[in-house]
Amino acid sequence: MVATIVHPETSTTFIDRFLATAEAYQVPAVLAFNKVDLLITKESREYLDELMGLYESIGYPVVAMSAAKGDGADKLRELLSGKMSLLSGNSGVGKSTIINLLVPDAHVRVGDVSQTHHKGMHTTTFSELLDLPGGGSIIDTPGVKAFGTIDFEKAQVAHYFPEIFRISDDCRFNNCTHTHEPGCAVLDAVERGDIAATRFASYLSILDEDPTNKYRKPF
Repeated sequence: MVATIVHPETSTTFIDRFLATAEAYQVPAVLAFNKVDLLITKESREYLDELMGLYESIGYPVVAMSAAKGDGADKLRELLSGKMSLLSGNSGVGKSTIINLLVPDAHVRVGDVSQTHHKGMHTTTFSELLDLPGGGSIIDTPGVKAFGTIDFEKAQVAHYFPEIFRISDDCRFNNCTHTHEPGCAVLDAVERGDIAATRFASYLSILDEDPTNKYRKPF
């Protein structure tokens, strides 16, 4: 998954829903933060460091990169080498630029970000499989505006958040939903800061989804 801190901003809810879906289908996930060259304030750079530290602590490989300048490309190539990978993320995060960096003869059209709404505008309109020069392949996909989950059993959602699942073994009740129960180790961990509040909020947002509602909230 490709995410950006600015221009446009990828919400942590979007990231967490993507990662939870990857966990549900047992697909190894890599998180690439692109456009780090645009982080000109101390606050934005510290925020990037916090997010990278968070997801690395959970166990996800994380790459900081500037596809426009070629920074971080070698690490991403190493992670993707010999594998079939799918590249996804919000519109405007630089997926097409990354594809052109990894596959120089791909000549994928690069779009821009709306100056009014600070949202990406679609340039890729269909999925395409491309061979990586060093071995393996990559699937370029259209940008995603929102990410809703499909067919998640509520009792299984905690399994798709590795840090929540690990701590849930210490809950008093084996059917704990981690929302209100006494003796809930997850709630205690959130209060202590051992589980990030953003991650817990993403977990709750999935629990709160109406599975019969065709139209999902735009996370």
